[in-house]
Amino acid sequence: MAQSKLIVVALGGNAISKPDQQGNVAEQFANSRATARQLADLIEQGYQLLVTHGNGPQIGNFLLRNEAGAGLIYPLPMEVAVAHVQGGMGYMIAQTLSNELRTRNLDRIVSTIITTVLLDRADPAFANPTKPVGRVFDRADADRFAREGWHIKEVEPGKFRRVVPSPLPRQIMEIELIREAVAAGHTLIACGGGGVPVVRHDDGDLTGTAAVIDKDLASALLAAQLGAAALLILTAIEAVCVNYNRADARRLDRMTVSEARRWLAEGQFPPGSMGPKIQGAIDFLSAETHPDAFVAIGPLERALDTLAGRVGTRITHG
Repeated sequence: MAQSKLIVVALGGNAISKPDQQGNVAEQFANSRATARQLADLIEQGYQLLVTHGNGPQIGNFLLRNEAGAGLIYPLPMEVAVAHVQGGMGYMIAQTLSNELRTRNLDRIVSTIITTVLLDRADPAFANPTKPVGRVFDRADADRFAREGWHIKEVEPGKFRRVVPSPLPRQIMEIELIREAVAAGHTLIACGGGGVPVVRHDDGDLTGTAAVIDKDLASALLAAQLGAAALLILTAIEAVCVNYNRADARRLDRMTVSEARRWLAEGQFPPGSMGPKIQGAIDFLSAETHPDAFVAIGPLERALDTLAGRVGTRITHG
């Protein structure tokens, strides 16, 4: 049963770092403040938010720091880097949102939960790493990192990148803690960057693993497990399109989950861009059977309008 005022808001990368920026901390705080105004608009309308976010530019910079510090200080494995970045980004979003709410006489502290997400060790993605992370290498660096055990892929002639697995999220380990906080009315940030990837071993122990969890798929799982009324995916686009970048491109203001499945199967939504958002919408609506549940995908700078269906694309059961 959907909770009528609980919205899971999945922030795209442009919420914190924009493509034309250096991406330093001052810029990230400025972008976070702009994003906080959009989130506060939703809270002011009476919605309870659980916020998730991507971490692509930030984790890339963290991995660069690992390389720059090689020989001077120990490197951090990727899953620990994800936890560090999740904490830092969560801190910025939580602080700017708390401050924005205070200016509107909605005085409350927003908090971040460092979230771990369980993966299946048998997921075929582990045998076929495809997700690029970090910087572009020349052949000499690519060969050196390959000898150190990294999976390397040639992304353009003479240009290489590290690739890691991107398995499906199976379980949010802190879900009961999150559920209790939501029930108490708290505003939370969770599953940053898709969550810290962990696997469970035969003895029951959890350990981290070098992988990337898609933020939209993790957000959909979180929304379904909490019985949210809606999943709001805020990104850089005005609306979802079919035949994108073609002369016959068509914008979709409304879409049913069955249409989403069909268009996804036809290849209308590429894996590296819109595909995970549409798959996340399908996953959420398949799990949340309440007839009023919906997914809205639209521009970050018009969050309230996207939720209300005035802009963007709304995906429903039928």
